[in-house]
This record gives sequence, structure tokens and C-alpha cells, in this order.
Amino acid sequence: MREDVEYVLPLRWDDETHRADEAELGEYLAWLARRVDVTVVDGSPAHLFAAHRRDWNAVRVVPPSVPGRNGKARGAMTGLLLARHPVTVIADDDVRYDDGALQRVVAALADADIVRPQNIWQRPRPWHARWDTGRTLINRAFGGDFSGTVAVRTARARPGYDTDVLFENLELERTVLARGGRRRIARDIFVARRPATAGRFREQRVRQAYDSLAQPARLAVELAVVPLILALRRRPAALALAGVAVIAVAEAGRRRDGSGGVFGRTDALWAVPWVVERGVTSWVALSLRLRGGVPYRGTRLRKAANSMRTLRKKETR
Repeated sequence: MREDVEYVLPLRWDDETHRADEAELGEYLAWLARRVDVTVVDGSPAHLFAAHRRDWNAVRVVPPSVPGRNGKARGAMTGLLLARHPVTVIADDDVRYDDGALQRVVAALADADIVRPQNIWQRPRPWHARWDTGRTLINRAFGGDFSGTVAVRTARARPGYDTDVLFENLELERTVLARGGRRRIARDIFVARRPATAGRFREQRVRQAYDSLAQPARLAVELAVVPLILALRRRPAALALAGVAVIAVAEAGRRRDGSGGVFGRTDALWAVPWVVERGVTSWVALSLRLRGGVPYRGTRLRKAANSMRTLRKKETR
């Protein structure tokens, strides 16, 4: 049965290295198109755009029409404005819904205006996917992880949100809340995601740390990691205890909402290298902020996301 849903996929591929991915993604889009209406907002160069429009003929492929420096946000907002249904699911090109996850995410909007499900990496998982799972578990322990997909009531997301910020998922969520919307962090709904390459993983380290500039309390904790390690460097027992505490927090995130069986039994151990990494990259991100922002596709994005105070003021004008 088809759902009364628009599925929006913001996309930008810059070269031919995605040819193998194109066929697999095309199969996934064809599967989706039998269940929902799909809009691919494709900011790829002209020759790739033409190939995608030709090969993915089961879905609508359009160029981004919204201005902004964040290409993904431009694509998502274009799709929202073109959406033909009251519910829109936005997902990155590596997200892979199945029937159960798609139905549950849509159903969760019965008492919410925006739903944030949780991603889990498809198996087999390379080392960097397990490393990133450490981040997921820490985030789950303190509320919920930001994933590569979100479901929203289309009208709540219109007429739009700031497309010049880096952390576009948080910006969309905060905008919906500023308009009086209700949020559900669906820690019990899991949507598969294809692991990135190791090179792509490395590219995202500082950029993801920059997102924390939109969350001052979190940033303060992350900035404290390196000073704490330095302070404990001659006290190995205390340093080991701190590592155990990190693992315990991640394990709590792994088991939260009865989801222990979804993740691997040793996944919480990967939270330790992730915390150390974030402790270092948060300082790099802060230095980039002082130098004008984080590099992004030939430009710099200075703002991670607008504060709730700023958005509420904007919505009440």
C-alpha cells in the first residue's frame, strides 16, 4: 500500500566515482517509488544530473532552486517546497529504509511534527563505522543521536529554514520547534545506513565537531577532554577510570529503550577513541570559527545553527 508521503533525497555527486553506487541507489529508489512519491534534488554537474534523470526514471529528479551555501540544506528545502504530501521524509543518499522503518517513522508523526529516528550501520561494518557507532551510543545516552534522516509534517517546515548553516538537521528541528511544533526522538526506530569510505569518514571529523558550536554546553564538555587527559597523564589509574566511565555511558546508550540487541556487544568500547577524537577536533573546530568558519565546498560556513532564542524571535515577527 502506498503511503501519503513525499521522500526527499538531497544529492550532489561531483565525479564518476559513484557509478557503482548509482545502480544500487537506483534500485533502492525504484523500491521506494512503489511505496511513496520520491523527489531527488540533484545538485550534481550537468552531465551527472542528466544521467540520473535518465536512469532513475521511477522518481522525480529536479535541480535545487533554493539559495544558500549549504548544498544539502538547499536540496532538502527545495524538496520540502515541492512536496505533494502532508508528510515528508528527508534522507541522505546512504540511508536505506525498509518497509517496517518507513511505516514506523510515518506513524510516529501521529503525535509529533518532526521525528528523528536513529541510524545503524549496515553490516559488514568497517572499523570507522564501528568508531562512529561510539558517537551514536554516547548521543543516545544523553537524549538521542542525529541521524541522516528525519520525518516532518510538511506544513511545519514551510516556508523554509536557514540554508547557510552547517548543522542543517538541527536547524530544521529547531525551526519546527520555534513554530510551536512537537518533536519525537525515536530511539526505538532504527534506519539502516551504508558505511562511508574511510576517506569520507576522515573528511567529516572536524566538520562534525563544528556542529557542536550550536550546542554550547556540549561544546564545553568536548573542549574539556584534552585538558583532562593532560591533567591525568601521570595518573594512569585515574585515566583508566575515566575511560571506564565513558564506556559505561556508551553502554547505557546501547541498552536504552531496550535496544541492546540492535548494536554489537563490544560497540561501547569504541566510544573511548571517539571521545578522544572529538576532544581534539573540537579545538580545531573552534580555531576555524575564529578564522571565519569551516570550509565547505569552496566556501566557509561560519554558523553551525541558529539558537532557539533567535528562531523564536524570528517566528514571532
